[in-house]
Amino acid sequence: MKVSFQNLSKQYKGRYALKDFSTEFGEGVYGLLGANGAGKTTLINLFVGILPSDGGRVLIDGKDAKELGSDFLSQIGYMPQYPIFYRDFTVIDFLMYMSALKGIPAGEGKKRALELLKIVNLLDAKDKKIGALSGGMRQRVGIVQAMLGNPKILILDEPTAGLDPGERIRFRNLISQFAQGRTILLATHIVSDVECIAKEIIILKEGILIARGTTDSLEQSIYGKVWEVTASANEAAKISNHYYVSNMKQQEESYLLRIVSDTQPMKEAKRILPNLEDVFLYYFGENNDTLNMV
Repeated sequence: MKVSFQNLSKQYKGRYALKDFSTEFGEGVYGLLGANGAGKTTLINLFVGILPSDGGRVLIDGKDAKELGSDFLSQIGYMPQYPIFYRDFTVIDFLMYMSALKGIPAGEGKKRALELLKIVNLLDAKDKKIGALSGGMRQRVGIVQAMLGNPKILILDEPTAGLDPGERIRFRNLISQFAQGRTILLATHIVSDVECIAKEIIILKEGILIARGTTDSLEQSIYGKVWEVTASANEAAKISNHYYVSNMKQQEESYLLRIVSDTQPMKEAKRILPNLEDVFLYYFGENNDTLNMV
C-alpha cells in the first residue's frame, strides 16, 4: 500500500499548523519527528479525518482517501496521544467494546484480542481493571485496540510519552513486531523512539517538512557540524550560552561538551561524527527544551 500526501495544509486563526506537506510512505516504520507544536498531531488528525484540511489531499494507492470513505478508515489503526480508557472496564471487556465499535464480530474480536494480549505480554492481566494498570501497561492496551482490526496502516501519536526507559524499549520492540506488511507512522519528539526502528524519518518544523531520510543520511547531512571540547566549569557555562550543546558530561574537574555548530566553535574543538540527537538540535536548537544536558 502506498500513502501519498499532496500539498496538505491547515491553518488556525490565519497561521499555518501544516503547510504544503507533500511526501509518501510505503510499508515499514516511518518516524515523524519534531518539537512540540511542529504540526505532527495536526498531520495525523488530517490523515484520519478528525480535522478537515484547508488544501491538498491524501491518496491511498492513487485514490483519494475522502472518496474511499469507510473503506479507507477501516484500514487504519489509531492510537492517539492521550488515549481514553474506561478505568472500570477490565482489559478484555474494553477490547471487546472496541471490537464492537469497529464492527468486528464478537467471536473474532475476542480471539484477536487474546492473540494480541499474548504478543504484548498482557494475557495474564486480561481480567484486571484498566484503572489498576501501570502507564506502560495501559499503553500496551492502547496499541492492542489499534491493532484489533488488523489494519494496513497503524498511526501512533507520541506513544511513549510518560513511559520509563524500560517500557519505552519494550514499546519500540512491539512496534517493530507489528511493522511487517503494514505502514506505521510514529509521531514523536523523542529521538530514541525512532532512531533505531524507523525506515525513514520525516522532520517537521512549524508545519513544514524540512528534512527526510534514513538515520544515517540525516546524520551525514550535518557532517562537519558537530564538535567536542573539554572545558572548565566556567568555560562550559559560557559555551552553553553561545552554542547549542547536545551533551555536557562532567569529568572530574572539567566538562566534556558536545557542540552543534556550522563553524568550529573554538580552536581546540575537535570534529566528531553526528548522531540523530545532534540532527534534532541542529534544526530545533532555539527551543530550550530540546537541549540534553547531563
